[in-house]
Amino acid sequence: MMTTVFCKKYQKELEGLQRAPLPGKKGQEILESVSKQAWIEWQSLQTMIINEKHLNLMEPATRSYLIEQMEKFFNNEKTDQLQGYVSPDDIQEL
Repeated sequence: MMTTVFCKKYQKELEGLQRAPLPGKKGQEILESVSKQAWIEWQSLQTMIINEKHLNLMEPATRSYLIEQMEKFFNNEKTDQLQGYVSPDDIQEL
């Protein structure tokens, strides 16, 4: 059964996640306010950030940094830029 949520990234009703993607309160918050589409897009950006910045996920500071970037992404704020990355939106403007 498909559930919908009012996605805070896209500001409209979209298909929701089937289960919390993280444990605890933060996972429940994401489940209730982030669409499946936004979560998939975040996972892609998170992977690029981890790879570009050579982050070690065993370090608590790295996990805090990624949570901060995730919040910015879902709130439509600027996330840290990756060197050499050009978004498809920027390509269309050229």
